[in-house]
Amino acid sequence: SRRRWEWEEEKIQSMKIPDDVAELLTNSIGRLPSDVQDALCTLSCFGASIHLDIVDVLERDLDLQLQNSLEVARKEGFLEKFDRTIQFSHDRVQESAFNMLNSQDRRAKHSGYGFALCIHAVNGCDDSMLF
Repeated sequence: SRRRWEWEEEKIQSMKIPDDVAELLTNSIGRLPSDVQDALCTLSCFGASIHLDIVDVLERDLDLQLQNSLEVARKEGFLEKFDRTIQFSHDRVQESAFNMLNSQDRRAKHSGYGFALCIHAVNGCDDSMLF
């Protein structure tokens, strides 16, 4: 018997698959648990990557639970980890996570994260994460 691919064309045609990569990624992120979505949105506010020292500050000073959720996102292929740095697996993943936040939430999150890191630096802990 010959091996070959078989498919049901009607079933394939009836599937709703977005034409836009960003929409596809947004939908994929939207299927993750809400805590993982929130962690990806938080990470997206810092750009393409974040050092785990910053994640530690956010968890401690803002009482966020990020590490476990980011690990789930890594296992799902949305993130990569190198030593103490986490980065998005692709810039479109970061863009999709960031675009899941409305403009008011973006401003609030940026302000909160910036303020937490500033307080951390002012208290003499480490100002290197501000630059």
